[in-house]
Amino acid sequence: MDKLTRKVIDIIVPCYNEEDVLDMFYTELTKVTDTITDYECRCIFVDDGSRDRTLEILRRLAKDHNNVKYISFSRNFGKEAGMYAGLQHSTGDYVIIMDADLQHPPTMIPDMIAGINEGYDCCAAQRTSRKGEAPIRSFFSRMFYRLNRKMTNIDLVQGAVDFRIMSRQMVDAVLALSERQRFSKGIFSWVGFKTKWLPYENVERPLGQTKWSFTGLLKYAVDGITCFSITPLRLVTGLGFFISFFAFIYIIFTLVQTFIFGIDTPGYVTTLCAILFLGGIVEISIGILGEYIAHIYMEVKGRPIYVLKDTNLPLGGAKNNE
Repeated sequence: MDKLTRKVIDIIVPCYNEEDVLDMFYTELTKVTDTITDYECRCIFVDDGSRDRTLEILRRLAKDHNNVKYISFSRNFGKEAGMYAGLQHSTGDYVIIMDADLQHPPTMIPDMIAGINEGYDCCAAQRTSRKGEAPIRSFFSRMFYRLNRKMTNIDLVQGAVDFRIMSRQMVDAVLALSERQRFSKGIFSWVGFKTKWLPYENVERPLGQTKWSFTGLLKYAVDGITCFSITPLRLVTGLGFFISFFAFIYIIFTLVQTFIFGIDTPGYVTTLCAILFLGGIVEISIGILGEYIAHIYMEVKGRPIYVLKDTNLPLGGAKNNE
């Protein structure tokens, strides 16, 4: 097929301190993309304020290969900002998002393209196992997907990852949701479109270490629920009614008991347990309210999702990152 008539696939790769694996990643990726003759593939690396030699390596790759582009942030804004920036600067007919740590196998790309050719708007990877991860981390991951499906109005598939190919129409729909507190897995599901899921076994990193801490993953999970659901607020409201109802029943019971048997000496343990229980409920309620108020606070300030420091892409093609 003539190069001028081939459709373009932009491959977006968020990077944060990935100097150990970048060269290996690009080598493995090109082994796959070189076999794809029906499409022209272009890499857009997004340096998320790395503190190592990641940007230096990206500049070298861009100098040596015409199909390599890079974006560099002024500081670390997070993977969600990296994916959003890559989507903003993409101009291809289709867009692939994948990690640089080779845990998203490049060998799946031809199958994803085949899914697009079958008429799907999106073809995404679905992790069927979590071998190599700590059991406690795998447990909390499974619980998060179950809770998310029950508490939100989006169908978040168990094991869904960010590794996927999307049509330009779907990419534009994702970019239309310009919220600051982003949870892309939920956004990909919320915008709809016909999606084909490709199962794969978990792949361990060949080099380097994961940049996700347990605390970071927990915060990400909380954002994933509170960004798409008000169910926690309703649960707190329901719990408040439940406690108030039984408190009212207890008051009636105490009054009747007092009128019949006289005043009884209140128990210390009962009083202490009631105070601690109600105090805990109040603290949890305030915490949940605080999460939603924090989301409002971040959105109202209207700060950009990221700040661009350096790129070899034409800036005129990107949409406003506000």
